[in-house]
Amino acid sequence: MDTLETSVLICDYSYHYKAFTHNMKGELQTYLFRLQTEGSCKVYVQDKEFRMTSGDLLLLKPGDDYHLVVDEPHKEGRLSSGDYYLFCEGSWIENWWKRQHRSTVSRIGLDDKLISLWRNMLLEKRRGPLEENAELKDALLRGLCLYIDRAIKENIQTDRAVSSALKLKRFIEEHATVTFKLDEAARYAGLSLSRAVRLFKEHYNQTMIQYAIEIRLNAALERMKYSEMTLEHIAESCGFASYSYFHRVFRAHFGVSPAEYLKSRQHEPIDDLEHV
Repeated sequence: MDTLETSVLICDYSYHYKAFTHNMKGELQTYLFRLQTEGSCKVYVQDKEFRMTSGDLLLLKPGDDYHLVVDEPHKEGRLSSGDYYLFCEGSWIENWWKRQHRSTVSRIGLDDKLISLWRNMLLEKRRGPLEENAELKDALLRGLCLYIDRAIKENIQTDRAVSSALKLKRFIEEHATVTFKLDEAARYAGLSLSRAVRLFKEHYNQTMIQYAIEIRLNAALERMKYSEMTLEHIAESCGFASYSYFHRVFRAHFGVSPAEYLKSRQHEPIDDLEHV
């Protein structure tokens, strides 16, 4: 029988579109995982500065100094920073941490399965102590840890073509909520525009524009769930040129308008992301 335990203390999603700072210097008593999903921020750990962008994972252990700084938004008033985070502890986590060396910050991208594990754990935690399932929460946390190791390993063991495709993907993930041009993504990956377009489609079976729209819709869903922003502000902060365009794309993907979606959530949540 497995006697090793885990405990999820805090698990949530954080979004900042204004300047923000969080200092836990000398106070970190548990393990901290933080996945940057949008925008960027600065993290200071043991007097070292790390610039985190979309797809970067932060892993900290008890005793680490931790200082987070979210810069002022861009002049356009766009997104500043968004992330999933969790504080955890337990004998299983301690053993997992000792299995191998992991960098303080690793670029792993935004894998749908990893984010799904994180989101399910978040929702389970929000049920509260009277309704949450401790066994399920334990399984989700263990799965997340193991999936993190796979993501780190796969990111290291990639050939040149895969690496270039990943660079394109990450550029889009970082810039999807602001205006960008495809040739900018191509230059970032060191490719011609035609090669970038073909390579991305070969690896991800969708165009770069389609992927950018997918990210923008996911970002919009997060804001609709967890913020009090107006739909117009959500459309702007997620990179849509206008609310009418956001309305049209949202309806095309989900079959309802943004306003209808918000209204439906007051009665019964719908599994939105499976339709993106």
